[in-house]
Amino acid sequence: MVSSDELAKAKAKKSSLIMKAASIQELKQELSETSPAKLKQLCLHLAKFKKENKELLNYLLFESHDEASYIEQVNAEIDEGFTELPKANNYLNKKSLRKILRIANKHIKYMASKQGEAMILIHFCQALKKSSIPFHKTTQLTNLYLQQIKKIKAAIASLHEDLQYDFQQQLKDLAI
Repeated sequence: MVSSDELAKAKAKKSSLIMKAASIQELKQELSETSPAKLKQLCLHLAKFKKENKELLNYLLFESHDEASYIEQVNAEIDEGFTELPKANNYLNKKSLRKILRIANKHIKYMASKQGEAMILIHFCQALKKSSIPFHKTTQLTNLYLQQIKKIKAAIASLHEDLQYDFQQQLKDLAI
């Protein structure tokens, strides 16, 4: 029979093998002490590691200074997705809409701007209303649409009052 001390030692050994993520504060401290050449090397390593990291680094380096044109690019990508929607099949429509929304949410995450989030989601909802998809006849698509309206309202609530008014006017046009 195995004693409790042996079990504790086995658990401790097993947990020491698992890499634990450092806190943000620890990462900040370590990065502040790292040389610029080493930081460059770490950023490139992150970019090589995962496609999403590379896309985020691309946004931060090349796109973040001109948020308005970036939003226009994202809206154009959304419009392109809507032109490629299958017309007859509701299942494929739902799947394609989720893909478009996933792409939009990825760009929203990169921007980390509530105003940009509201603009992109409003454009998505406007494009969905203009499309020939009868989304109000399907519960799943109606819920998807209403969820985006909730996200827009949450994003608008954190903006300045003047911007809130402008976005509220656009939001009224999106009502089902």
